[in-house]
Amino acid sequence: MRSGQNRITSVQAEILPCTLPSKVRTKGGVLLDPSLSVWSYQDGLYSVSLDFSIFDFSDSFMKSFRLALIWFAEHRSPTTLSTHFRAFKVFTSSLSREESSPLNSISKTDVLVNCDVESFITRNLVSLLRRWYALGYPGIDEDVIQALDVKKLRRRELGRAVLTWDEDLGPFTAIEQESVQDAVAEAYGAGLLSREAHVLTWLFIVLGARPIQIAGMKVCDVVRSVAEDGTESYLIYVPRAKQQSAQIRQQLKPRALIAQIGRLIFDYSMSVKKKFVNVLSDPLQAPLFPNHLDLNCNVMQSPSDWSKFHRTSESISKFLVRSLERLSVRSERTGKAMNLCALRFRRTMGTNIAREGHGILVIAELLDHSRTDTAAVYVAATPELAIRIDKATALHMAPLAQAFKGQLIDDERQAVRGLDRSSRIIDLRVDQTAQPMGSCGSYSFCGLSAPLACYTCQCFQPWLDGPHEAVLEYILKQNEGIVDERIASINDRTVLAVAQVVQLCRQRKSRADE
Repeated sequence: MRSGQNRITSVQAEILPCTLPSKVRTKGGVLLDPSLSVWSYQDGLYSVSLDFSIFDFSDSFMKSFRLALIWFAEHRSPTTLSTHFRAFKVFTSSLSREESSPLNSISKTDVLVNCDVESFITRNLVSLLRRWYALGYPGIDEDVIQALDVKKLRRRELGRAVLTWDEDLGPFTAIEQESVQDAVAEAYGAGLLSREAHVLTWLFIVLGARPIQIAGMKVCDVVRSVAEDGTESYLIYVPRAKQQSAQIRQQLKPRALIAQIGRLIFDYSMSVKKKFVNVLSDPLQAPLFPNHLDLNCNVMQSPSDWSKFHRTSESISKFLVRSLERLSVRSERTGKAMNLCALRFRRTMGTNIAREGHGILVIAELLDHSRTDTAAVYVAATPELAIRIDKATALHMAPLAQAFKGQLIDDERQAVRGLDRSSRIIDLRVDQTAQPMGSCGSYSFCGLSAPLACYTCQCFQPWLDGPHEAVLEYILKQNEGIVDERIASINDRTVLAVAQVVQLCRQRKSRADE
């Protein structure tokens, strides 16, 4: 909206009420008292908390600010309302003025000095100020809008984190993704990760969904079908989520799940269903990830209360981060614990789809994009910033990746199954003298390919004098003739794990020689 456009006329401004209404109904249908010092409510699966007491505004300016926000509460999603509130909070805190003088207006100078043309905060602030001015409420003069026009905000660059493979917010590399998946599986097996967190993580990995979509899922959305021959197939219905709408579950998209993941999610959904047998008249309508309120309350009667037991989008995001941050999964790029947030799983999904050769229409469909320009970013980001790993690179990256999960031992006598010769890991392709690489410390059956799968397994106990450098040379030689980078990168994490064992052996032998 440019200056002078859609501006309420002077006659309309005189008629426009300058007092706060006693009640406001949000776009999602929630009744709100706008005079409260804190607007705190749950609108569907979104939570809103706006604290007006933090501002030092004059009474008239505060009233205008509230009235402008009322329009966003009534016409936009709760996230848009909250984002605009936060943008104004950041902006006003940066203004230079006397502490004893409450803020009573926004000046042209305030905008010119304190608005960064590339700031995400500024873009939301501009939207608020323009709407405020158009509504005719005091505090925003025409020269402020003119100043905004002068700033000429640049169009937001789409997908910068994806295009640059940002280490904190961009997609995971193939090695990082494998590290996360292995860490999640190991933590769940060791009882360090709850069943709920385990299932939630895998949903983010396989769907690349937004937290609001996961929050809106119900038990009935996970469907199992059994064919006549006993073959099982699984579907999950994913709610569509639009940024400008507070509504959810108006549209559902079916997504197929592989049997291994589908069975995991379906069994979990049935366990949730059991908890709601005496709570809901139809336990299939229970949320897939409930907020763990008192389940001994009365049966829900009103269909409008469907979100009562659901977690909010924010709650889902925080639960994922809290659950995974204790795993401290390291990145081979930085050597530091990775930022494991929902957004990165989503961006990884988009990048993986593009890497498989699919076009922007498929990417947009699977990521639930309404436009294709955002999906095009993933195509532009491939191939990823990866190099063919050689021996020198592997030895350099190994300490950062920490891919080796086992325990280096001096010899077979220190092994968990030292008296069991069948625990030896031998591969004649690597060493024709049948010299063992180490011992397997697991007593259960393992169908994985030894020795490649051993070096990233926590049960593997490599021997100090094992032919680990030969294993490293063997894997790297196997990759030399592979043209397709996707195929060649399959064993990258294993290469780093073997390289780490090689370094550990060198270090221990060096200390022994001192």
